[in-house]
Amino acid sequence: MSARNPFAAGYRAAVFGASGGIGAALIEALQADGQCGAIHAGARNLRPVDAKVLPFVFDLVDEDSIAAAAHAIAARSPELDLVIVATGILHEGALLPEKTVRALNSAALARMYAINAIGPALIAKYLTPLLRRDRKSVFAALSARVGSIEDNRLGGWYGYRASKAALNQLIRTCAIEVRTKNKNAVCVTLHPGTVDTRLSRPFQAAVRPEQLFSAATSASHLLQLIDELTPAQSGQFLAWDGKPIPF
Repeated sequence: MSARNPFAAGYRAAVFGASGGIGAALIEALQADGQCGAIHAGARNLRPVDAKVLPFVFDLVDEDSIAAAAHAIAARSPELDLVIVATGILHEGALLPEKTVRALNSAALARMYAINAIGPALIAKYLTPLLRRDRKSVFAALSARVGSIEDNRLGGWYGYRASKAALNQLIRTCAIEVRTKNKNAVCVTLHPGTVDTRLSRPFQAAVRPEQLFSAATSASHLLQLIDELTPAQSGQFLAWDGKPIPF
């Protein structure tokens, strides 16, 4: 990453969801980048790894904890070059993707929205003001291709699809506002591909091997894409290979 990195030497990043499959891989890739000066790594529980990784604790469904995390990050890094939100759920205990409208449950839908849309939007609320203004900075939240309304041809997965669609709209709206205050900032939602993590493992049977990425490969793709983003792309929903995905 260092040979093509558009961020200045010593750039500072924050990753929310650092204990997840993709989040942990992003931390490792950023650690290996000699240009990166510090990585704020957030999870519900996380131990220090080395001096370059600065752990913080947050709860995605607790706005006060997100605000406190932002305050702690700002105390060490008043300006950030990169913020990545690598959080999300597809299944959780008895909560599973719905195959039919008859399976809809208000509590399950609320949980999907809380984790996949509201939490990341609140992170944007508190972290986009920390994006540096004198050069390119990026706020990226991981979404999913199934969040595309136009691309929905199979149906099912009501809560996951709808919550990711909501995330795309929230970040696009945020991007429009941020652009009026910070012309160098890029705010996007990114589809990481199908990644071999706990989130996707129960649903990998129909995925061709060449279409299933390791977490490390996905992180590499995402960071390559982030490197290449320009402010003109702010507000877009993009696949890991840089191709726009319809909303």
